[in-house]
Amino acid sequence: MAILVLGLGNLLMSDDAFGGRVVEHLQEHYVFPQGVSVLDGGTLGLDLLPRLEGVARLLLVDAVDMQARPGSVFRLEGEEVPRAFAEKLSVHQMGLKDLLAVAELQGCLPGEIVFWGVQPGCIEMCLEMTEPVAEVLPRVVEAVLEELRRWGVAWRKAA
Repeated sequence: MAILVLGLGNLLMSDDAFGGRVVEHLQEHYVFPQGVSVLDGGTLGLDLLPRLEGVARLLLVDAVDMQARPGSVFRLEGEEVPRAFAEKLSVHQMGLKDLLAVAELQGCLPGEIVFWGVQPGCIEMCLEMTEPVAEVLPRVVEAVLEELRRWGVAWRKAA
């Protein structure tokens, strides 16, 4: 069963880099078994469609505006995921909504989708995340690892 951990966001736009930074941390510090891919999807949107083919479980990580306090962490699953992006209007989040819709139309939507997100404090041009968002990155990394463990993934720390 193929699993994809997909971080989304723009590394040049402060807290919007969150998904990419989580994936970067996972790639640097952990080893995953065959069948588990960890990918920085950046802002690619529909260009990611081929990456969903054959994926049974999709774990998304991104910054999302939920009108909450910066650094607030959210977990969504199943039908909650596309609904959460129905009203969110950043460039790649519209792309994510489209990606999930087209994947469903083409019959390659993963059977299980989980989203881990953080409320951004700033999405302006800057290479650093704000303090409240940077502080929760380790917490979300641990949550992603725990989610994978629940899915039966035996990951290990890199040497």
